[in-house]
Amino acid sequence: MKLSKTLIAAGLLAVSSSIAVSAFAQAAWPSKPVTLVVPFAAGGPTDLVGRAIAGSITKATGFPVVVENKAGAGGTVGTAYAKNAKPDGYTFLIHHIGMSTAPALYRKLSFNPLTDFEYVSQVVDVPMIVVARKDFPPKDMKELIAYVKENKATINLGNAGIGAASHLCGMMLQKALNADLTTVPFGGTGPAMNALLGGQIDLMCDQSTNTMGQIKGNAIKAYAVTTAKRIKALPTTPTLAESGLKDFEVVVWHGVYAPKGTPAAITEKFNGMIKNALKDPDVVKGFTELGTEAVPASKLTPAGLETWLKTEIDKYGPVIRAAAQFAD
Repeated sequence: MKLSKTLIAAGLLAVSSSIAVSAFAQAAWPSKPVTLVVPFAAGGPTDLVGRAIAGSITKATGFPVVVENKAGAGGTVGTAYAKNAKPDGYTFLIHHIGMSTAPALYRKLSFNPLTDFEYVSQVVDVPMIVVARKDFPPKDMKELIAYVKENKATINLGNAGIGAASHLCGMMLQKALNADLTTVPFGGTGPAMNALLGGQIDLMCDQSTNTMGQIKGNAIKAYAVTTAKRIKALPTTPTLAESGLKDFEVVVWHGVYAPKGTPAAITEKFNGMIKNALKDPDVVKGFTELGTEAVPASKLTPAGLETWLKTEIDKYGPVIRAAAQFAD
C-alpha cells in the first residue's frame, strides 16, 4: 500500500506539532503550583528542610512550591505516593537517608529507590547527635560509654519509629557500644522528643534539626555528634571518634526526586532552582542554626545523588540485616 504525499506530509506535520507542543509545555514550566512531597509529618526534620527550600523557590520564582506531608510507615507511604504521581514536573519528593535503608528494612516495598524515580539533586547533610534526658547521670560521652556497659539492662533508647533516621543511628550506636538496649519506638520525632523531655526514655540519637533547640535550651544533654568533624552550631560537643568510638559516622542526607519519566528539561530546571535556594542567605542562616549545611557542589547534581544513593544502600543494608529489624 502506497501512502500519498499528502498523508505523509500530514503525518510529519502532526509529529512536528506534537514535539512543538511538548517543547512549549516544558518551556512554560511551571505554569501552576508545584508539589513537594515530604513523606513524614509536619514539623519534623525533613519537613523543615523541605519547607525552607520550597519557600525560597517560591519567593524567587513567583510560582508556589507547596509542601504536602504524606506520613506513614517510615516514609514509604509518601514515597510510593510520589512514585505514582503523574510525571509532568508538578510533583517532586524530598526524602532523607531512609531512601537507602528502606530496601533492607522492609520485606515488602512498593517502590525501588534505584529505578522508580528520576534523580534531581542531593540537598543537605544533617548530623545526628547522641542526646539524653537532662538528669541522665553521665557527664560526657566517655562516661556514657562506661555507664552503658554497667547499666545496659536498664537503659531505654528511643527512636522515631522503624525506618526513621534515629532508628538507624540507634542500631549503629548499640553495635558500636556492643550493648543491646531496650529500644522504644515512637510514631514520629515529636513524640520521641517529648518522651525524652519527660524522662520516659534515657537516650536517643536524632538529627540536629530535631534536637538543636532543646540542646540550646538546656532541656536535654548532648554527648556527641556523628559527623567526622565538630559542627559549627555546637563547637564544644565532640565527635564520637573523639570520644573513642572509631569508624562511626552517620549523616542524614536529603535528596530530591521526581516520578520516573519526568522530562529531563524540567528536572534540570528544578535542580537549578534548588541550587539557588541553597544560596539564599535566609536559608543558609536557618540551616546553620539547625546544625546543617548544603552538600558540596559535586553532589548537587542528578548523577551525584544517584551515586550517593547506591553507595548508601550498600553501606547500610548489611548493618540492618545483621540487626534483623524488619518491618512489613
